[in-house]
Amino acid sequence: MTTKNAIDILTDLTTRQSEAAAKRLGQANQQQDQAKQQLNLLMDYRKSYADQLQTQMSQGLAVSGYCNFYQFLANLDKAVAQQNQAWQSSLQFVERERVNWQLSERKRLSFNTLTQRAQNTMLREEISRDQKQTDEHATRKYSIKT
Repeated sequence: MTTKNAIDILTDLTTRQSEAAAKRLGQANQQQDQAKQQLNLLMDYRKSYADQLQTQMSQGLAVSGYCNFYQFLANLDKAVAQQNQAWQSSLQFVERERVNWQLSERKRLSFNTLTQRAQNTMLREEISRDQKQTDEHATRKYSIKT
């Protein structure tokens, strides 16, 4: 059974953190898209209702009917404003999650770089040892012949 060194453990940890941050960012993007779709639906519905009011007014609309239309449009305006606020909040949330993911990814890449450097150092040391052994072997072989 091999034991992992500290850099490998930290690399694994930062990789998991980066993957979790990416997943949260994806979920935040999905929530933002849903909030925008709901806002667009409400705005379309409000426009359709306002167009319907205009049509009714051109055909002659009773005062009570106008009051009902106007009150419903006011309620739609409130709903649109609330949904717009929800969408704006989702934009901010996505940006926070993007920053968190970028920080996690930067850490992960840093530990990957450290791991690569450590592996390169070990490889150079191994090559140096092999070369030294080869040189010693050649020197002994040469000294035996002479």
